Parts: sequence; structure tokens; C-alpha cells
Amino acid sequence: MNLSRRDFLTSAAVLGGFALTGCGNANSGGDAPEEEPTFEYTLVKEGTLIVASDLDFEPLDFVENGKPQGLDVDLSNEIAKRLGLTCEYLEPQVFDTIIPTIAKGGVADIGNSAFTITDERKQEVDFSDPYLESGLAIAVKTSLGIVGGQDAIVKELDAPDMVIAVRPGTTGEAWVRENIPNATIEPVEAVNDCMAGVSGGQYQAFCADLPVVAAQCTKYFTDCSICLEIPTGEQYGIVVSKDNPGLTDAINNALAGIIEDGTMASLKSKWLGV
Repeated sequence: MNLSRRDFLTSAAVLGGFALTGCGNANSGGDAPEEEPTFEYTLVKEGTLIVASDLDFEPLDFVENGKPQGLDVDLSNEIAKRLGLTCEYLEPQVFDTIIPTIAKGGVADIGNSAFTITDERKQEVDFSDPYLESGLAIAVKTSLGIVGGQDAIVKELDAPDMVIAVRPGTTGEAWVRENIPNATIEPVEAVNDCMAGVSGGQYQAFCADLPVVAAQCTKYFTDCSICLEIPTGEQYGIVVSKDNPGLTDAINNALAGIIEDGTMASLKSKWLGV
């Protein structure tokens, strides 16, 4: 879901550097071969993997005590470590500007913000191999009493007086527009604003990635609950410029080790519980 979801002003000194050529030596640990593969790629800043994220999709990516946190953040740090790089996050970005930013180049090396791999997005950027599978969910205020199977819930929500909050540019927005077309669809940038609107009655529902909606209902807005889980089988991937295929290869090599040695399973347990 997409975590989708942000104010940013980044130093020109950080953003304006010339691309530098680098080599990554992925280290998957365990039974790694004696000679690790090397990859040629460019970096915005030498020795640093710069990441663009909206940092508004807890538990996948968010800011706590002034520092980036979440599964995606830990994954970015681990990938950078295995490539022999330092990981650096930009200030929170607007979600639907991240892919164009990576495609243009010169600002960040990767986008890691719970991006679902789609054919449409692949026309603009490259993706790493998938690292997590998810679905969508719809949250409502529990007192509304919206219950039933998917068909019944969709039918109840599919009316002009039903206002559904979505984060612009996400698969949650795309799903609502396709499946609940008669509802009033309200693009809202911040997850907290979406959920606060549902809790306060401004919106009747909010659709986003299941782990994010679940965390919001459990941790922050306990008067809201998930009325529908939507098993879309979405797969998350890391966004890389099409002009930097060596970096995609290096990330995929690091990801393979992270999955093989159990690090990915540990991250899922830490941030998702199951």
C-alpha cells in the first residue's frame, strides 16, 4: 500500500553533486564464495547510497525521534552495508514525486518507499527483485458498522455520499477508482490525515497497504478498524534509474544474500510481527 505517504527541503550541496563511478562488493555472509561479484554503477555522492522515501508509511518507513525507521529503512541500511556504502536518507519526499526523481537522476540513488512493482512504473524506472508481498485494506470507523464480504462492502461504499481517502499515486488509489467508482475519492497526502479524517467522520473510509492500515488502527486510531482485506498479491521493489543497471544488479545480489541468510525474515518479524 501504497507506505504513500512530507514536507521537504534538501540542501543543494547534497543534491547537486556530480555522479561518481563506484563498485559494490555484495557480502551475503554465510557460505559466500571466495571471490565476490563486482558491479559497476554510479552514485550521487561517493561512498554513499542516497535513498528517497516519503517516510510516512509506518511500519515500513516513517520518522521517529527525528530519525528514519521501519522495515524499508532497515533494509536500505543493510543493502548499503553489504555494498560497502553508507546509507543516507533525504528529507521526506512527496510519494508520487519519487519515481520521477529517480528517473531523472542526480538527487538520489534509489527510491525505497513500499513501491509496488507495476508495468506502468517499469516504463519509467527499473525495480529490484521483490523483497515483500502485501495486499490492501480498507479502514472505517468501527461505529459505522460496515461489515460483510467484499461484494457487500464495496456495494455499500460505492455511493457519492461515501468519501474514501486515498494517497495519490498509490495502488490503493488505483484500486478504489477501479472498484468503487461511484464513491467520492479524496486524495490526501499524509496517512495520519487520512486516518484522522476517518476517525473524525470527514471520510468514511481509507484504502492503503494492509500493514500500514493495520498499524494505524491498532496503534493510533483504535476507534477505527479494517472492514476489508484485499489480497492483491502486490510485490514491493526498490526503485533504480534505468541509466544505472549495475546498481540494480548489485542490489539484487545483496537482496539474495539478505533473504538467504534469514536477515529478511528477521526484519519481517521485527516490524510486521508475522
